[in-house]
Amino acid sequence: MSEQSEPFDPVEAAEEVGIDLSEVPVWDDEYLDRVSDRLMFNYDLERDRAVDDERFALYAEMRMESQKHFFHPALDYANHEHREFLFARRRDRPTVADLERLIQLGHDLADSAEWLVPDEEHFGTDFTFVLVAEEIPADVAEFVEGFRDRNLLKFGYYGHYEVNVAVVAPEREAIVKSESADSAEAFALWRDVPPAERRSVFGRLREAVARRLGGR
Repeated sequence: MSEQSEPFDPVEAAEEVGIDLSEVPVWDDEYLDRVSDRLMFNYDLERDRAVDDERFALYAEMRMESQKHFFHPALDYANHEHREFLFARRRDRPTVADLERLIQLGHDLADSAEWLVPDEEHFGTDFTFVLVAEEIPADVAEFVEGFRDRNLLKFGYYGHYEVNVAVVAPEREAIVKSESADSAEAFALWRDVPPAERRSVFGRLREAVARRLGGR
């Protein structure tokens, strides 16, 4: 077996980076549990999270912060923060209306200081919603593929927030996601994680965000 085709072993990868698996939630849903094996390297995970009367089987949160220093780390300036909140649940046959309701939830959360504090240090916040389905209807696929919702805060002075959506049908090995829903790739279990990314499943995503933070 070539190096590129070696299967991803989450236990081995977790041991390499010092993750205590006893602190990672376990899902009764085997599929979501395997998804969590990929997310745990960069996200804090929770089961059964209720948000504004909506319930999600899987909730994940990632926070990244960039700091610039003037001669000494104690003299820091231009601190910028990027966060992502990811919500996932099952919906056997999703509809466009289901997605529109989740998109509205994303906007509602963005208006809440509990989830987003717009200030000079805020760079960006992503709200990503993933529906796990038996199949992906054609109108849903079309809606998701053409969707992008990025919103500047105070003309960009306070950063921005973005709402992302994705629908995955694991039994059919199919996924559709909006343009910026990079984290939804964790749900495509049929695509193995390359060995070079084992220590950080979303290394490329983190690097891309870091470059954006550093270049602001």
